[in-house]
This record gives sequence, C-alpha cells and structure tokens, in this order.
Amino acid sequence: MPSPPIAAAILAGGRARRFGGADKSRLVVEGRPIIFRQMEILQRVASSVFIVAGDAGRFADVGVPVHADVVPGAGALGGILTALEMAGESRVLTVGCDLPFLEAGLLAHLADRAVGHDGAWVCTDRGVEPLLACYQRSAHGVIRQQVDAGRLRAGDLASVLDLAEVDTEAVARFGAPERLLANLNTPEDYARFASRQ
Repeated sequence: MPSPPIAAAILAGGRARRFGGADKSRLVVEGRPIIFRQMEILQRVASSVFIVAGDAGRFADVGVPVHADVVPGAGALGGILTALEMAGESRVLTVGCDLPFLEAGLLAHLADRAVGHDGAWVCTDRGVEPLLACYQRSAHGVIRQQVDAGRLRAGDLASVLDLAEVDTEAVARFGAPERLLANLNTPEDYARFASRQ
C-alpha cells in the first residue's frame, strides 16, 4: 500500500532581527537563493509545498501558496500550527527558511519516522530541531492548546507529543550533519558560508 501523501511548509514568518529584518530566505548560497534551493528539494518529497509568512507579496515569484499565521505573534510554534491547519495531507514536513542544505533522503526519512507517532524531528547533541521535522496533522489540536495557553517554545513539544527522534548517526547517513543541519541565524553564519562560495 503506498504511503499517504506528504505536504511541506517553509516557515518564513520570523522577523530576522539578527539580520536587521532582511529576508533570510533570499540569502544566496552556492549561487542560488535559499528559498529556491528548498523548493527544488521539497518538491521531490512532498505532493504539495507552501510557505507560511505574513507577507504573501514577498513570495509572489516562488509560485506556491502563502499562508499568514493563524495566530499572529506565536513564533515558530505558530508557524507549525499554521502549517498543520493549512495542509491537506496527513503528514506535514516543516522547515525553517534559513536551512540552505536540505536533503531529500533525510526529509523522506523524517516523514517515514513520523508514521505511528505524532511526528518526528531531528535531535542531536545540540538539541532538537522543531523546524526540521515532520508532524502528523492530527497533532494540530494539541499544538493549538499550547499556543492558546501561551506555551510557545517549539522545542518543548516532546512534553505533549510523541515525537520520534532522528539522531546524528541517522542524519549522517544522508551527508555531513554540520552541513545538513546548518542554519543561517546570524550575519556571521552567513559570512562563514559565503566565504566558501
């Protein structure tokens, strides 16, 4: 029996304060903006791809639906909630817009690990990655309760959901973990990658 289809959501609603409000999804890595690198990979794994962001106009050139947060100001957890509310598929991959080195095999593995659980996320010695994860849409109600209660730390979801973990060893089957998990949180992060291009 084929697996149920998977949706993918790029979460791009953050304010990027450490980048002076610049759009991190448009940072150029290895010759291409991150958002287009992500779209190419996600379309290999997911039957539908969309963006969660407040300003749909920023992504008019990307060619996929853009949804505003259903609960404004709820941070990353609000983005996850919106992804689950807007997806039509039973499993939803969520990726932060500042992850330039997504890998289709790792994303498919996350989706497979989510089966039989509320979801699956990457969990390494640096902590959990709630924005490199796959959630069952059925987890929506519990996440909504967390948001409504003001408990907005996405990294705390394991206290209320059954989340399978994809550890460093599992990540390493798909490439160097330091590359696959790299995110461009600060101008210094970007400068390190830009210097290698």
